[in-house]
Amino acid sequence: MKARLTVFLLRLASYLPLSLSRALGRALGTVLWWVGGSPRRVTERNIYLAFPELNESERRQLAYRSLQATGELALEMGYVWYRPWEQVRERIIDVQGEAPVLDALAQGRGVVVLGPHLGNWEIAGLYIAAWGDALALYEPPHMQALEAVVRRARERSGTKLVPTTPRGLATLVKTLRRGGVTGILPDQVPPVLESGENSEFMGLPCFTMTFVSKLLQRSGAAAFYGFAERVEGGFRMHFLPAADGIYSEDLSVSLKALNDGVEACLRRVPEQYQWEYKRFRTRPREPVDFYAPAWRPGSRHPAQD
Repeated sequence: MKARLTVFLLRLASYLPLSLSRALGRALGTVLWWVGGSPRRVTERNIYLAFPELNESERRQLAYRSLQATGELALEMGYVWYRPWEQVRERIIDVQGEAPVLDALAQGRGVVVLGPHLGNWEIAGLYIAAWGDALALYEPPHMQALEAVVRRARERSGTKLVPTTPRGLATLVKTLRRGGVTGILPDQVPPVLESGENSEFMGLPCFTMTFVSKLLQRSGAAAFYGFAERVEGGFRMHFLPAADGIYSEDLSVSLKALNDGVEACLRRVPEQYQWEYKRFRTRPREPVDFYAPAWRPGSRHPAQD
């Protein structure tokens, strides 16, 4: 029933103009703010951790705008997933930094686009399929009834989805070696200890995936960051080259460069980052679990200790 209701709401939202969807999304974010609960609590904790230079009023305002942006994302997904791609593509009103990506592809080098949970990452994933042979790893959603919807939405611009299995990974590496393209969310917390290491992000340690670093080593692909900023009337695409450190064989150097790139992206539009996600988790939990119910922001920031 939950999946059916989600599909119904997405379809309903797809009939709305994008501007109206976003307005309703901001209203939803405002409700989330005043209701409180986990989304607001985690958002405020993350912003406290990430921006020690801000005063309490500035952090509160950023948290409020962030929840509104999350509401906008939720309500505009019907438009993004159900409208024809050609129609959605017209909403991309500006593209910045694409030339170096196209140059790398023209030289026959594969490209890995690292898309943080910033702006509308579904738009970014759809956009890069136009560059050529696009492949993406895919893990079915928890609600199985949504699988067909998600697959159809993500494949309709030309991307091929493969499962996150050894065979799927091998196919991805081969595609990149042939000069293909893939998109990866680099700021997800890995589900198992063997899939990541603690590395600094926004001045604090957090559990970071090692997959990107290992994939770049195996494939020889070029890494770029990409995200779709939400702007009036549509979206602005941004592409930024990754720092050289991301290609280092020293995993600690590569992971630090990976996280630094995510930080560089989100600092451009911090209110559009998914701050309700528990990004500052560590495994093992050290030196402190910031999301434990008993933890409270103190007068000193953890980075000052």
